Amino acid sequence: MGYHIRKWFTQVEDTLANETGQAADGPPVRKVVIGAAIRNPYAGRFSEDLSEIVDDSAGLGVEFGRRAVAAAGDHMIVSYGKACLVGVAGEYEHGNAFLTQTFADPVRDAVGGGKSWVPSTGKRGGPGTAIDVPLAHKDALYVRSHYDTITAMFPDCPSPDEVVVIFAFATRGRLHARLGGLRASEIEGVDGLR
Repeated sequence: MGYHIRKWFTQVEDTLANETGQAADGPPVRKVVIGAAIRNPYAGRFSEDLSEIVDDSAGLGVEFGRRAVAAAGDHMIVSYGKACLVGVAGEYEHGNAFLTQTFADPVRDAVGGGKSWVPSTGKRGGPGTAIDVPLAHKDALYVRSHYDTITAMFPDCPSPDEVVVIFAFATRGRLHARLGGLRASEIEGVDGLR
């Protein structure tokens, strides 16, 4: 892909009950975080042109999508979000250069498409910095039941000259979501299984 990738991360969690202990109203929610610690070619310097990051990011998106689908198992991915953690020798803009549509479109393709924009966030920090990755429904942004987050942390990343590129996924909305609005069933028409 043209990048120096030091580490890949996969975090999977299955939530069987909500915060008050109420058992899931249907299948558990599986959340997946895929992360890659990548050397930042612009660390320590300013450049108007960030093409060293953007140009190869479609291949990176293909690999993120492959890893996400594998981690989801038999479950369909219905929500997503992306983020970046930029080491302190880099600019926040360097992280955003990894998160463009060039990177995101192959991920969308891998998870069965996605009509809505991918929510994102990012920040600069050192190893062990936690970040909350926003999640929203992949086909309709206004599905309230799928507004969620997942916290990710990478113990020895990012190094000062790295960016941790992150994509998060969920297989359903929040357990016992009850705030109304557009329902996922009104747009999905699927049972949530591959």
